[in-house]
Amino acid sequence: MSTSSIMQETSLRSGRRAALRDRRGLALAIVLGAQLMIILDLTVVNIALPSIAHGLHFSSTGLSWVLNAYTLTFGGLLLLGGRAGDILGRRQVFMAGIALFTAASLAGGLAQSAGWLLAARAAQGVGGAFASPAVLAMITTSFADGRERARALGIYTAVVMGGGSLGLVLGGVITEWVSWRWVLFINVPIGVLVVLASPLFLPQTGRQPGHFDLAGALTSTAGMASLVYGIIRAASDGWSDTVALSAFAAAGILLTGFVYRESRAAQPITPLRLFADRRRAGSYLTRLLLVAGMFGMFFFLTQLVQDILRFSPLRAGVSFLPMTAALLGVSQLSSRLVSRFRPWTLMVAGMLPVVAGMTWLSRISPGTGYLAGILGPMLLIGTGMGVVFVPLTMASLSGVRPEDSGAASSMVNVMQQVGGSLGLAVLVTAFTSAAKTAAAHPVAGLSRLAQAHLTVVHGVSSAFTLAAILDVLALLVVLTVMRDRRPAPLARPAERQNLSRAVADE
Repeated sequence: MSTSSIMQETSLRSGRRAALRDRRGLALAIVLGAQLMIILDLTVVNIALPSIAHGLHFSSTGLSWVLNAYTLTFGGLLLLGGRAGDILGRRQVFMAGIALFTAASLAGGLAQSAGWLLAARAAQGVGGAFASPAVLAMITTSFADGRERARALGIYTAVVMGGGSLGLVLGGVITEWVSWRWVLFINVPIGVLVVLASPLFLPQTGRQPGHFDLAGALTSTAGMASLVYGIIRAASDGWSDTVALSAFAAAGILLTGFVYRESRAAQPITPLRLFADRRRAGSYLTRLLLVAGMFGMFFFLTQLVQDILRFSPLRAGVSFLPMTAALLGVSQLSSRLVSRFRPWTLMVAGMLPVVAGMTWLSRISPGTGYLAGILGPMLLIGTGMGVVFVPLTMASLSGVRPEDSGAASSMVNVMQQVGGSLGLAVLVTAFTSAAKTAAAHPVAGLSRLAQAHLTVVHGVSSAFTLAAILDVLALLVVLTVMRDRRPAPLARPAERQNLSRAVADE
């Protein structure tokens, strides 16, 4: 072959690789834009709740269902959504989920009554449950295992974890400058663009031969919905509430039946082989514990900075920007570090500042200011989460069969959703118990307002102490269950060369 032919062939191959990277980059932007929209709706409504209550005349108990209606359907249907993507085709299920989510967002923004808004929020959760597992599954199948996938998962981590705190910022800006309705309307143009762009840039995975495990789908959906509802109910009415206990009992029966069914089904909705790998199972538990502490922290800090520090909704939202920036920046660095260090080492290194930051927050007092006692812990937590979640997500998806990628992705989302609900419930319980104790023993000489502030801060301190304990438990799981003595996969030159060749062959 002549020199000119070689140069021409090299140029053509370089062009094909560049076009492939561009296409995958656009596909990644589309699915992550959708994922950000779904994640934002878990927190963006928080700061808008007082305005929603005033506009639609919600009762104090009914207002919590603006959050819970979304949480319940989203958490209950995630396993079914993941399996639907595996069988029916991920792009089709993703587009259908986003279309429903977008239509429900429009309906919610137009709501004229409390019931109307709650129905729209529930429909948003259904759409999110079918779209979200497809996002992670498409990332897993589109990017080669190694540095490319690590980089994509770093961006995914930044979107998922940073999106929660970014939602608080956007919620404050939109509520104060425009209207609470635009918290929902903002999803509509994004959703329309995603649906229109998906057929052009997202890969067509096609349908897989098989059928839905209807018994598994029914028991998993009903069991997860019962578990999430029981947690929500316990948070508002106490852990001894009869309805909450009944929901937990139903969840136990249904999920036990689900596991039994999955162990015998020819085509299970959630293959139990996903839990056969010790490190993968440990990654699920670690995620649950970490998210439990983090989302509970969001809940209490948003109230603390507004009720005690007297921040406006806008200023309260902006106060979370440093943590968001730290998480976004460090997660990108973490995606590069996985090629130099073992994932287990990075997870341990990331967990240490998370534990330190949450422990620091537990020392909060009525005299604590934002700069002196809140900013530092938030930066530590954001930095640590940015380091730990990239290798943690890689551990959850490593070695998964292509036909199981939807189920594995939905399990990651389930652990995140159940962790958030469970963390909020147990931290609210700790807060309530500590606040009642402080109120029952008032400090002599304090004004009524000062005593009220002391009671709230005492409860928040106890909640953060429990969150720190959850983080310590997560660290122990990483240190024991997930311990891996193997070298980092990309640390060896020969393997880096093989990965480069594999990418070039694409």
